[in-house]
Amino acid sequence: MDNMSNDIIDQVVNIFLNETKIAEGCTEPIAIALSCAKARSILNNIPDKIEMILSGNIIKNVKSVIVPNSGGKVGIEVAAAMGALYGDSDKELMTISQVTPDQMDIVNNFINKNSITVARADNDLKLYIKATLYYKEEFVSVELKHHHTNITEIIHNNKILLKENKLERDNIEIDPASILNIDLIYKATQAVAIDLIKNRIDQIIKCNYAIAQEGLTHRYGVNIGLNIKRGIDGGFYGGDVRNISASFAAAASDARMGGSAMPVITASGSGNIGIISTIPLIVYCQEKKINNDMLSRGLFFSILSAVYLKVGIGRLSAHCGPSIVSAGLAGALVYLNNGSLEQIKSAVNTTLSGIAGAICDGANSSCAVKIANAVYAAYDGAISALNNNQITKNDGIVGNSVEDTIHNIGKMAKDAMKATDEYVLQLMTRQ
Repeated sequence: MDNMSNDIIDQVVNIFLNETKIAEGCTEPIAIALSCAKARSILNNIPDKIEMILSGNIIKNVKSVIVPNSGGKVGIEVAAAMGALYGDSDKELMTISQVTPDQMDIVNNFINKNSITVARADNDLKLYIKATLYYKEEFVSVELKHHHTNITEIIHNNKILLKENKLERDNIEIDPASILNIDLIYKATQAVAIDLIKNRIDQIIKCNYAIAQEGLTHRYGVNIGLNIKRGIDGGFYGGDVRNISASFAAAASDARMGGSAMPVITASGSGNIGIISTIPLIVYCQEKKINNDMLSRGLFFSILSAVYLKVGIGRLSAHCGPSIVSAGLAGALVYLNNGSLEQIKSAVNTTLSGIAGAICDGANSSCAVKIANAVYAAYDGAISALNNNQITKNDGIVGNSVEDTIHNIGKMAKDAMKATDEYVLQLMTRQ
């Protein structure tokens, strides 16, 4: 293995740390709440009205998901009002974590006054939020784009307080994670000093495993994770690590999509991507009694692979993000079994070939179904690779190399599936 410079390792570690953030609930409604909370902190008054301008993918991902601490409510208006009235923008993706039931009574009264308007943004950005809060003759607007916490513009009464373009050039995001590839991730996984990532790894294990247990012991959504567990207990499923992993991962998504206020550690801006990239590996290492050093490296590989796979697709898209990043999970499973780099690449390729085309129809209870299916696909891809069976360049969208396949998936998601994205949004917003 080629030696890696300390500079490269530092860059990769920084990507890992920057892409793993604590969040409560689905990140899209929380990003709406964050933008409104930031505007309110400057307005310094309870707004008379709120105007929200949102990208189609934000609308899609907020429409059906329960907002945490809302008493089971869904929707853009709920997230906006909670952020504007009681959010703390300093907490970023935990911005509405302290909202109480008594405060929700006031939030509901505000919503019932029809003081919130929502419009779709007139741009091509996938992740775009502009919140404008009004109080008498005063207003504050906050613009957020590309990333869920990336506030790029703040205007107070026509005075520009912030105008930030460090993540973009000509309205195109410049992603630090674009330096990644599977070879680099593998080498960094082998070389990284665990002390550099230990605190974050410990946080990932604690938070993400806890919300999985929450989903397995309480009712959320359609209880996909609990359904699988009951199937195992009753003999409908086998009690193997593949089914147990799917059960835990799906249960975490059940809880998160179902309004649990328990936090998760996200990856690439998504709690569900954080869930599928981590929980199956935690379960696998528990069941197989694999040591903490290997678990840490497996999590490092899986999360960085997820981030890399999402670079080409985008933070939000027509493609189901957790389904695609299950290819990184497959590679991590091979890594934990001391597989070679070529076998890891084979696992990624095989998983992508089987899971490509899974659509994103917004954040909702069916996300847990997709996550369970993606866990199964990752295990299938991993065992195929470990048995030296692989999909080849003659099979479908698979390219000459794993990097070519990942490129093909990204192009398909960004270009070929634009019409799919629009049609899904139309179906979801039909009256």
